Amino acid sequence: MGKIIDGKAIATALQERLKEQVAYFAMTVGRKPKLAVIMVGEDPASAIYVRNKIRACEAVGVTSEAYKLAESTEPAYLENLIRKLNADNSVDGILVQLPLPLGFNAKKIIPLIDPKKDVDGFSQMNIGSLLLDDKKGLYSCTPLGIMQLILSTGVDLTGKHAVVVGRSNEVGKPVALMLLQHNATVTICHSKTKDLGEFTRTADVLVVAVGQKKLIKGDMVKDGAVVIDVGINCDENGKLCGDVDFESVEPKASFITPVPGGVGPMTIAMLMANTLKAAKGNVQ
Repeated sequence: MGKIIDGKAIATALQERLKEQVAYFAMTVGRKPKLAVIMVGEDPASAIYVRNKIRACEAVGVTSEAYKLAESTEPAYLENLIRKLNADNSVDGILVQLPLPLGFNAKKIIPLIDPKKDVDGFSQMNIGSLLLDDKKGLYSCTPLGIMQLILSTGVDLTGKHAVVVGRSNEVGKPVALMLLQHNATVTICHSKTKDLGEFTRTADVLVVAVGQKKLIKGDMVKDGAVVIDVGINCDENGKLCGDVDFESVEPKASFITPVPGGVGPMTIAMLMANTLKAAKGNVQ
């Protein structure tokens, strides 16, 4: 039976360390790191995510400022708000909660954020920093969290075959690059991949981020694999579940993340880490 990777416990421990580092920053610089969170519209899931991020700020001692804009807000207003926050030296991190409502073009909005304040790591400059292994960049939070969870198992990734199911700019591509940086041999699978199981059965490390409930079954997983489930879906009973069929995969895995309580808490913890990193860069 697979050992459960407790993302909540790992995230809590990380936040405790960050709390000490934030306190030291505040003592030496004379102010706390500050995160500005912008939400447009009333999407219920986004509202929960924003609330959790604000709570995490409070837990580690980061100052937060939430901007909640109506869905009817003109895109130009949001663009000007981002420019204003870019110019505000007291703001270290800027986050625009996605998805944005219809009428807003995220591909136009996100690049407006100063890359040094882009704590989501979505800007072209930060993605380029990841590609070039430039540690000064701010990397995407979910992939950072995934790597922390994998490394927590003690598994040496050197020479291991890692299979990433999903090729999104937010998770699939960046986590593949991070796995490469740890000397894994990486395969990326996606919706056009033929015979997905042929690839997943060869994975020493399997990361699944496609948004399809219980896509990966037990017969698609190698004995002893480390399985990271990034998906958040609802099953037929309305219960949260992942992209991995936990019941059939868990007996075969050496380590596996649950849903909920796996990747999610780590994403928010890494957002706090990125905010502190941005703050340190802001005062240099």
